[in-house]
Amino acid sequence: MKIKSVIEFLESVETLDTQAAVIDGLERVLETYGFEYYGVIRQPGAAEDPLSLVLAGRWPEGWPVRYMQKRYVLIDPSIRYLGLAQKGFKWSDAIPAFKRDPHRRRMQRMMIDAFKFGLESGYMFPVHGRRGLLGILVIGGKPVELTSLEMTQFDALAKVAFWRLLELTDPLVGRELSSMVDVQLTRREMESLSFLADGMTSNEIAAVLDLSNHTVDWYMNAVQVKLKAKNRHHAVAIAFRLGLIS
Repeated sequence: MKIKSVIEFLESVETLDTQAAVIDGLERVLETYGFEYYGVIRQPGAAEDPLSLVLAGRWPEGWPVRYMQKRYVLIDPSIRYLGLAQKGFKWSDAIPAFKRDPHRRRMQRMMIDAFKFGLESGYMFPVHGRRGLLGILVIGGKPVELTSLEMTQFDALAKVAFWRLLELTDPLVGRELSSMVDVQLTRREMESLSFLADGMTSNEIAAVLDLSNHTVDWYMNAVQVKLKAKNRHHAVAIAFRLGLIS
């Protein structure tokens, strides 16, 4: 059975002591299923080049350059759908979520473009950690149908491949991403942060909490320092990733 190859990789990955060995084992699994292309990629920040965060991958010739030149990462429906997904999904499953999106036509053009490069179908498997979405395993090529059991196994495959490759290529980053999140916010700081996430201004928050604007600003400055945020918007984004607010 094909699924046996996944199980064997999961059982042996900790014994693979080089990046090349992990990649070789992962590619054998994907080839068993008929997947031609793949990527194990760290979740990029707003100013980071996604290609610089690839831990392993094989793509159609010219596609990565095309993808970056067209800035598809900004409208890629499968990438955007990652924010909603807690487990693996098929690329085509992401499309219905953006029926009324103003960029829908551009999304469709991107999918047609990808098809021309041989990326006819595929799957995304998110890797989550204590700090939110940390990375993905993306696989594709010719259409391949995975059963629900195989989807579950590939979710596990994505996690162990991601963490093992990160451990071998950049152990410092690996330890940072896997470390405990220890952010201690006071009750007032949490209240201010939650109201800010709901779109309220300092004046509105002050009125609700019966505080002065100056006091609310003091709380928010403390939140920014504790979350190491550049500004209030950044603080809200970090708080969502850490699960401090929802």
